[in-house]
Amino acid sequence: MVSTDELRILADSMGADFFGVADLSVAQHVILAQGGKEVAQYPRAVSIGLKLPNAVVDQLPQRDESPVAKLYKHHAYDVINQRLDQITSRICGFLESRGNRSFPVPAAQTVDETRLVGIFSNKMAAHLAGLGWIGKSCLLVTPEAGPRVRWATVLTHAVLEKTGDPMEERCGECAECVDICPVHAFTGRPFRAEEQRELRFEAHKCKGYLNELTETMGLGVCGMCLFVCPHGKRASESLA
Repeated sequence: MVSTDELRILADSMGADFFGVADLSVAQHVILAQGGKEVAQYPRAVSIGLKLPNAVVDQLPQRDESPVAKLYKHHAYDVINQRLDQITSRICGFLESRGNRSFPVPAAQTVDETRLVGIFSNKMAAHLAGLGWIGKSCLLVTPEAGPRVRWATVLTHAVLEKTGDPMEERCGECAECVDICPVHAFTGRPFRAEEQRELRFEAHKCKGYLNELTETMGLGVCGMCLFVCPHGKRASESLA
């Protein structure tokens, strides 16, 4: 047997900023459609989040300058993703050592180039674990750091106590992430679990813009929806 508290202590010891456990039963049909039977067999998810460095995120308006784009990609993707994958690998190993079949979902993953989705939604797991809400940018927004967090997940059969319920959306009338998008990829429609992502976010517009930046600048970096969110800005401004 293994407990939620044991996993939280393990995650904290490895530097996780966010930890949660989600009951996936309410989203089985979505998980099955996205990742198939192998992924949908797991009834619970352990969600791990790491905050992005605010000083790096705050430079994103100057992302057309090569050093800024390179720093953001390095610190907010390459380094953070590796740290997340190391934590989830350790948690997966710990769970299996206690006799619980488990599956680590990478922080960075696109397995379907047509739908532009991963095998499993890390943001959905964090949302179901009560760690934040899905904003109009389709990012997971936390009360503590806004959307300035990256996520990874461990799917498991372990009998764990969930850490919370999905948070109600707190964006209100704010649409700064919608307005700042260079290619108008967001419709501004609030998140509804039963609705398709396409009603809120045109992923191919975003992908096309990043591809264009890669061709013209050598590096596809945007992140303006993440930068502009007031919840994240407040967290950054609170730092000395």
